[in-house]
Amino acid sequence: MQEGPVQIPTATYRLQFNRTFTFRDAAELVPYLAALGISHCYASPYLRARPGSMHGYDIVDHNALNPEIGSPEDYEDFVAELHRYGMGQILDIVPNHMGVMGGDNAWWLDVLENGEASDYAEFFDIDWDPIKDELQGKVLIPILADQYGNVLESGELKLTFDIERGEFSISYQQHRFPVDPAEYPRILSFRLDALRERLGATHEDFLELQSIITAFGHLPPRRGLSLEQPAERNREKEVQKRRLAALCARSPEVKDALIKNVQSFNGNPNDPHSFDNLHELIKAQVYRLAQWRAAADDINYRRFFDINELAALRMENEAVFKSTHKFILELVSQGKVNGLRIDHPDGLYDPKKYFYELTSDIAAGRGPQGKQAYVVAEKILTGQEQLRKDWPIQGTTGYEFANLVNGLFVDQSSADKMERIYRSFTGKRDEFRDLVYNCKKLILKLGLASELNVLANLLSRIALANRHTCDFTLNSLRSALAEIIASFPVYRTYVKYGEISADDRRYIEQAVSAGRKRSNAADLSVFDFIRRILLIEVNGKEPEYYRRAITRFAMKFQQVTAAVMAKGVEDTAFYRYYRLISLNEVGGNPGKFGASVEEFHAANRRRLDSWPHSMLSSSTHDSKRSEDVRARINVLSEIPGEWRLKLRRWRNWNRGRKSLIDDKAAPTRNDEYLLYQTLVGAWPQDSENLDDAGWQKFCQRIEQYMLKAAREAKEHTSWANTNAGYEGALSRFVKTILDRRARNQLLPDFAEFARRVARIGALNSLSQCVLKLASPGVPDIYQGNEQLEFSLVDPDNRRQVDYALRKQRLARLRNTNQSPQALLDVARDLAVHVDDGRAKLYLTAKTLCLRKNEPDLFCIGSYTALQATGPRATHIVAFARERNGRSAIVAAPRMNATLLGQDRNTFADEALWSETYIQVPATQAACYHNLFTGECVPISGAQGVRSLAVAKLLRCFPVALLVSEPMLRDDACTAS
Repeated sequence: MQEGPVQIPTATYRLQFNRTFTFRDAAELVPYLAALGISHCYASPYLRARPGSMHGYDIVDHNALNPEIGSPEDYEDFVAELHRYGMGQILDIVPNHMGVMGGDNAWWLDVLENGEASDYAEFFDIDWDPIKDELQGKVLIPILADQYGNVLESGELKLTFDIERGEFSISYQQHRFPVDPAEYPRILSFRLDALRERLGATHEDFLELQSIITAFGHLPPRRGLSLEQPAERNREKEVQKRRLAALCARSPEVKDALIKNVQSFNGNPNDPHSFDNLHELIKAQVYRLAQWRAAADDINYRRFFDINELAALRMENEAVFKSTHKFILELVSQGKVNGLRIDHPDGLYDPKKYFYELTSDIAAGRGPQGKQAYVVAEKILTGQEQLRKDWPIQGTTGYEFANLVNGLFVDQSSADKMERIYRSFTGKRDEFRDLVYNCKKLILKLGLASELNVLANLLSRIALANRHTCDFTLNSLRSALAEIIASFPVYRTYVKYGEISADDRRYIEQAVSAGRKRSNAADLSVFDFIRRILLIEVNGKEPEYYRRAITRFAMKFQQVTAAVMAKGVEDTAFYRYYRLISLNEVGGNPGKFGASVEEFHAANRRRLDSWPHSMLSSSTHDSKRSEDVRARINVLSEIPGEWRLKLRRWRNWNRGRKSLIDDKAAPTRNDEYLLYQTLVGAWPQDSENLDDAGWQKFCQRIEQYMLKAAREAKEHTSWANTNAGYEGALSRFVKTILDRRARNQLLPDFAEFARRVARIGALNSLSQCVLKLASPGVPDIYQGNEQLEFSLVDPDNRRQVDYALRKQRLARLRNTNQSPQALLDVARDLAVHVDDGRAKLYLTAKTLCLRKNEPDLFCIGSYTALQATGPRATHIVAFARERNGRSAIVAAPRMNATLLGQDRNTFADEALWSETYIQVPATQAACYHNLFTGECVPISGAQGVRSLAVAKLLRCFPVALLVSEPMLRDDACTAS
């Protein structure tokens, strides 16, 4: 963990900045966030990104604010407003990659102009020596919508001339590709005789042009340069461009001749041969323009997963780190940014080194008296995996907590029943672990085949360098690598030369063993070879170059496993396996059905011991479904019998609404199963009162979600190969079953079922909310989720938030008389209307304000799991936090559908909790006050056995947060 004083947030609030939500909008929101109890605004990336970016992860300039979000003055006003309310700011930063293509990334454009001679050639992770000879020293640019030849001869690729800058480029749609200055003579010398005749051979402008042509032709080459030559090339090319611009400015004849040359190069679509000159010019460039489909196999720059427009950065290069972090570190040192969220650290070559460099530079900028910044990593942990203790950060962004707390509301005893229902409805038979393996193999075959090729190429060179391994063929190495990567149990390991943990060794050996078992290779010794390389096993007698090569391979391998896991599991398998979709969440495991109370407590204790300031998330910008959608869907695990009957009824009613595509009903039963669960989770609370426009908007959201899910699944359609027939059938099915203009028996039946589920789901939401806000760690609220919010995967979860409604509601709640009786009346009213969202807002504000006033109690206070006794003991989760004699007790119900049954919809009936108690530790408190109701809650029992009656705790509000009152001489309650 990070040493030294750190400014720890008490609670964060994630804001998604873009052109529709700016610094000015955020500044206006600050008073509301302060009233809500937020200590730090948690901002999405707001450095200069690709124009129109709605997320900010496609940064094109790390040293400037995004002008679409606001001016520097707007930013200063936002920061000043935060400080006026005593608040700080955490910024989401993107070290792994940046946006390319287009024409606005200066570093990338310089690489495309100068290749390996560029000052930025080492900034991007480019393989300049790939297997294909035609790509030696080149970068594949998979940007064209059609085959290169078709695009060229249609006239879509155009040579352009920026006269004022003296620069030539190739343009395609909104993209610009600079022409190598050493190739300018091809253009400048074209039809030179005609210009000579016009001006005369001795005319000073003609002689100047000849001199410029000669100078461009003598530029140092792009490859094989000495140490001095790159600087010479970069200096001279700019000098000659300025000369060319000046010549065109003073000589209309030269300018006119060059414009005509450009027009001639651009050809005539009616004459294919007229494009020969342009084709030869393009062939001579650093880049090879290709159809976008070529990326899967041939792309030779590392990307963010399989997104061609996001090129990976070599953050292990100190120059890259300094250039990308200069502005960010200035904001931190000036106190404008108080913490950083590091996006996708698993994509980095050496995450540990990165974190040490980052925190060291922050400390240096802050000075000896300054506080270290709060730093968390977007690290996805799988299974029992733990965050690396030697990373100098405060923790993760909380995906593991989101899945943990969600699992508490899944009935583990129903796993087999839900599996049978799912299989019976869909006909699916795949085990989830087998599905994951197959999806990862699919990703390696399709989206990330080029990354596998790069690894295989590196490994083949290593094998050829040793006489004991030189007989391993490239194909055998590639196949074995694919099996190992597809079998990898975690996102990645963190092996370095001389550094390998016991966990990393176990993960590698597990993957190699599983890959060997699945392989049909004739010679399985290739797996032993790869195992040794991945573990960097050397005997000290190898040449230095060999040790460096295997270290580089092992570390690059780790970057690939993370990408394959993300694309294979999160973006493929999660969209094929739908037993209970509330479990299909980032960092989750749908094969594990729920979590026990004991697991929850154990994880909280571990976090307090090891990472007490790690973030606690429940919804994020990456969530597949918001926390409240999942809270509803979890209810299905408690009512499998009723769910099965409803499914049968709906399937029968909707059978005739499907289409026939290739003699098969579309959409598939698997997609239909997903649709019904999605509707349960996202169904509008006031569906009957929605006007036609509101209902249509909801239907469009569901349709768009289902199309995205089908494409992510990559079974019947995909982003790469859209199947218009299947997608049309899916859209028609969604529209038809949700059509309320026609006679539609589904809608009233579904609405009745959804209302009941929504009520239980709202209770689940309150429980998971109070558990998050009081557990060890730093709770984060994703924008809008302080009240019930039923969003699906992006872009749905990035819709504009109705802050006017939230401000109005919070103001009313805060203006309520704070006397115990007034609080009790408010709590009872909110409990009755628990599904309108106000109760969650009330709970959030009350708890966060308590955290703000009692930071030590919740930040470093002890954690004690409290045991429940009695007939309803399994339905309650309770724990205590204590610090310096001050204590708080949290009690939250679970399995609420089973608990309430068909007849009840609140916990007001004390008979419901008959004889159920929570045992509390012996403290000096005379009593506790319920934060939400204002009630005094006396503790009963004696001789160390003290307890609280659950019936009294939850009779007026669905969850309880009790705060201790000190022992008074007369035992009188301070609220009496």
